[in-house]
Amino acid sequence: MQPGSPHDPGRAYRQAAKAPIRTGSVSPLEIIAVILGLANIALIVRRSLWNYPFGIAMVSLYFFIFIEARLYSDALLQIFFLVLNLYGWLNWSGARTQDEGVPVRWLGMPGFLVWAAVGIATSALWGWLMHRQTDAAAPYWDAGVAMLSIVAQLLMARRYIDNWTFWIIVDCLAIPLYWTKGLHLTAGLYIVFLLFSLAGLIEWMRAHRKSRIAIA
Repeated sequence: MQPGSPHDPGRAYRQAAKAPIRTGSVSPLEIIAVILGLANIALIVRRSLWNYPFGIAMVSLYFFIFIEARLYSDALLQIFFLVLNLYGWLNWSGARTQDEGVPVRWLGMPGFLVWAAVGIATSALWGWLMHRQTDAAAPYWDAGVAMLSIVAQLLMARRYIDNWTFWIIVDCLAIPLYWTKGLHLTAGLYIVFLLFSLAGLIEWMRAHRKSRIAIA
């Protein structure tokens, strides 16, 4: 019996694996994750340390949501985000300003270009691996969201203003990706994330200017 023949028992499995992700009702898990995500980013914009408990809960739920959607890069990303959230919580805990927010700084153009190059290179490599080794949906697209998110989260944990630029790029990539995979509520969340990222960039720039004036 040849693989792919009408009587091939593996044929149905392969066809099911390549089938489009369902676009039906939103799961309760996704609703809870979206609510946690909104609370998380609102607190980040305010430079509040308390964004991290919400972030940890959110990424824990999204691990299971992305596994079901076969967005494996994003699922693995949530494990890394869990570690980065714990790291960021510790890092932010030791830095406070008079307005109860954390101090922020610019990365600088050379550093920004280095991180951008790292994000692009790792996206291409991870996308290739996902394409070759798994049945991942949109492996390169998904990898771009995942790897650039790691760059953004690392820069956020280190309190660099530039993190918002990377988050804006991530949001623009993630919105159509999640929408096409039936995660409509999550796509909507990333539209809100995009608006918050723009607000966060403005707020962190304002806080940085304010701190420089105070020092002067």
